[in-house]
Amino acid sequence: MHLPKTDKKRIVIIGGGFGGISLAKKLRGLDAQIVLVDKHNYHTFQPLLYQVSTSGLEPDSIAYPIRKVLKNLDNFHFRWATVKEIDPVKQEIHTDIGQLTYDYLVLATGTKTNFFGNTDIEKYAMPMKSVPQALNIRSLMLQNFEDADNCDDLEERKALLNFSIVGGGPTGVELAGAFAELKRNVFPKDYKHLNIDEMQIHLFEGSDRILPPMSEHASKKATRFLQELGVKIHLNTMVSTYDGERLTLKDNTTIRTKNFIWAAGVTGAIVEGFENSVLKDRLNRYKVNKYNQVEGYESIFAIGDIAYMQTDEFPDGHPQVAQPAIQQGELLAQNLKRSFKGETMRPFVYYDKGSLATIGRNKAVADIKKLRFGGFFAWFVWMFVHLMALVGFRNKVVVFFNWAYNYINYDKAARLIVRPFTPKT
Repeated sequence: MHLPKTDKKRIVIIGGGFGGISLAKKLRGLDAQIVLVDKHNYHTFQPLLYQVSTSGLEPDSIAYPIRKVLKNLDNFHFRWATVKEIDPVKQEIHTDIGQLTYDYLVLATGTKTNFFGNTDIEKYAMPMKSVPQALNIRSLMLQNFEDADNCDDLEERKALLNFSIVGGGPTGVELAGAFAELKRNVFPKDYKHLNIDEMQIHLFEGSDRILPPMSEHASKKATRFLQELGVKIHLNTMVSTYDGERLTLKDNTTIRTKNFIWAAGVTGAIVEGFENSVLKDRLNRYKVNKYNQVEGYESIFAIGDIAYMQTDEFPDGHPQVAQPAIQQGELLAQNLKRSFKGETMRPFVYYDKGSLATIGRNKAVADIKKLRFGGFFAWFVWMFVHLMALVGFRNKVVVFFNWAYNYINYDKAARLIVRPFTPKT
């Protein structure tokens, strides 16, 4: 891999998500060569991926070029590459465009969809962890509606209009709510000759309530909001398989659907090269100490969703959401600066700013410290927090005007099949 030769220490960051970006931005002024490697040339604001999937936003509203995000950094280099392996002995990383040595390595690779070893579901289900995957869901949804409008077979039409979402966490809940909003406000105008009541939205959750990471108050509120929107919630329900046409539940019940979205869990996006002893097997996260150093390595760090830091308050590690990644990235930048000066690093302490989930128009739930509330105010807080967290002034403006347009006109304007999706057979 071609990089300018330097006598400075080289810090290599793998991953341009919330953790990697927050770290790199805070490294400004450090006398070091900083290299960020990512398989995409943009940072994705993942909390709003579901709005791309459901035609609320265009993908460039929630994505921002990494080079532009970090343009103010001196001695910074971005490389568009996929990391294949790490050699911690030689302090090298191996990518599809060459090798690169490091003095400090930071793993901020995040997570990928966890199919729990079910190969049929992995083959046929629609995940939503990236912009391309969100566009696939949007295309499939619109293609199936076009096919349904031209279909005279009732059972086939119902399958085309059946939306089944597995996973009752924030992603699944927000997707279900967005599909319900489309059913209520948009599709009746677009497809006037379809019986919109044939569109069914099913949400499957393996536990006894949706939004398990949030409070029971939030779960009850979200359940009521979704049911008011016509979403059918299936609790204590496990999906065993899906063949592209029909999903089968653990009790052998079958449901025919052409829209099967998997939001049931994630696993660490690990990089080959470490011994298994540094991984927590269940979620494939790197074990780190209180300074985010990977167990057994002083110069290798892991932050965000890929890091497993066990504390008294978080015995199973920190929540796999944006805030721990951002806060760990910011502190690690300070600690690297301290290390360069020969000073002692500071341990990480997570400040929980709360949890939010939106269900639809004027409907959201919030857990902020000891406060539990839902409805319009929670929805307003959700919008404000997400709008302010977006990277780039342009994206903030574009998203704000899209939301204002959608709210005033009861519409979602990005209903475009730009890149048709072909389901696997």
